[in-house]
Amino acid sequence: MAKTVLVVDDDPTQRRLIQAVLEREGLVVVHAENGEQAIDRLAAGGADVVMLDLVMPGQGGLETLKEMRVRGHMQPVIVLTATGGIDTVVQAMQAGAQDFFIKPVSPERIMVSIRNALQMGDLKGEVDRLKKKSSGKITFDELIGSGPAMTMVKRLGERAARSGIPILILGESGVGKELIARAVHGASDRAGKPFVAVNCGALPENLVESILFGHEKGSFTGASDKHLGKFQEASGGTLFLDEVGELPLDMQVKLLRALQEGEIDPIGSKRSVKVDVRIVSATNRDLAQRVNEGHFREDLFYRLNVFPIEAPSLRERREDIPALVEHFIRRFNIEEGKRVVGATPETIALLSGHDWPGNVRQLENAVYRAIVLADAPYLQPYDFPAISGQQAPMPAAAPPSGAAPAETALAVPSAAEMMDELPADSPIRILDDRGHLRTLEEIERDLIQLAIEIYSGHMSEVARRLGIGRSTLYRKVREQGLDTMLDEAV
Repeated sequence: MAKTVLVVDDDPTQRRLIQAVLEREGLVVVHAENGEQAIDRLAAGGADVVMLDLVMPGQGGLETLKEMRVRGHMQPVIVLTATGGIDTVVQAMQAGAQDFFIKPVSPERIMVSIRNALQMGDLKGEVDRLKKKSSGKITFDELIGSGPAMTMVKRLGERAARSGIPILILGESGVGKELIARAVHGASDRAGKPFVAVNCGALPENLVESILFGHEKGSFTGASDKHLGKFQEASGGTLFLDEVGELPLDMQVKLLRALQEGEIDPIGSKRSVKVDVRIVSATNRDLAQRVNEGHFREDLFYRLNVFPIEAPSLRERREDIPALVEHFIRRFNIEEGKRVVGATPETIALLSGHDWPGNVRQLENAVYRAIVLADAPYLQPYDFPAISGQQAPMPAAAPPSGAAPAETALAVPSAAEMMDELPADSPIRILDDRGHLRTLEEIERDLIQLAIEIYSGHMSEVARRLGIGRSTLYRKVREQGLDTMLDEAV
């Protein structure tokens, strides 16, 4: 999804000029004529970056910026001003602006500031996400996806989180079962307490009991210290048992007792230990079939499968792929120090049409690889060669250092070709009557003459539009013999 920039300026010409620059870079632009409209726009739909004029009728830019922050709109703000007073700029930066422009400003300067602002916004979002993850406060709002399948998952998860009911999350590998479990924890009254995840399929068989339930010092060879175990680590919080179907049968018996009695027996301990743990388990296996085959205890299955949540595969929620791609681009931009803006519509169509047998994890890794190798601002289909079958175009080879001048001249466009590139009604002639380039001095004279005519001899405006000082302009006017034009303009 393209980023949105809110341009707040009472001058419609300025808004159109800025819009042209931003849309050329693939950004979406929305407008506001004053501060009140800007606040309403942010409340209605929001924006990723705000470009805010400081001098406007009614509510000025500085007051608007302060009100934005009071109302919780924390988007990066770039202020615009026609006067570069240091006091004004300092006040704007103290109020929370990230950057400022003195109008008029070049398109290059605008885009550098916009990219920096977007990167800062992404960085802040990623920091907030990591803080929530580390503190156990991720909620279902952080789950990406608004399609029917994910909406059902969020609805079921939010209801289950409000109680202590055991939850079994079902789904293929890579669909994000642990993230759903974290959201259940973050939406429950145990948020902020420990969230401990255990991959039961990765536990060494001879250490499963010790890892889950703990052991006392000296209880077996190599037990040089006391170990609490995952149940006690998660006490007061949530214990997530991923791939619970891989637990050995003897451990399933002890797990069932821990769930029923709320207590565990550490290895070598003389007494049981009470634990207060909310159990969320997950599997990519068909546990009912495992029960029929004798590989999983039926009583444990019914104990865990009280509130099942089916996590959909990525091919069942293709409408969420654009949002997932945007999220991964933002994250890996920060991790890899890249500035990829997004993905082209062709790329999104390609990724949305793929089946993704590895689900979200496979998509994540594919975007990661594309970000690392990407050179263009937007990800292209050839950045995903395993899916598109396309290879990145080879960069144009530089001419050999010993190439003859005639070989290099082949790449220079002819005068006729340059004439074709010029607008038919251009008031400045680049070529003479024989089709050859005119001298720079002749072209410069015509340009100055045209500027004087357009701006009615107002030399300050002429100098500003030409990007030169007034003294330089007057010197060139004298050298080019254009003094008479000034007399006529007067």
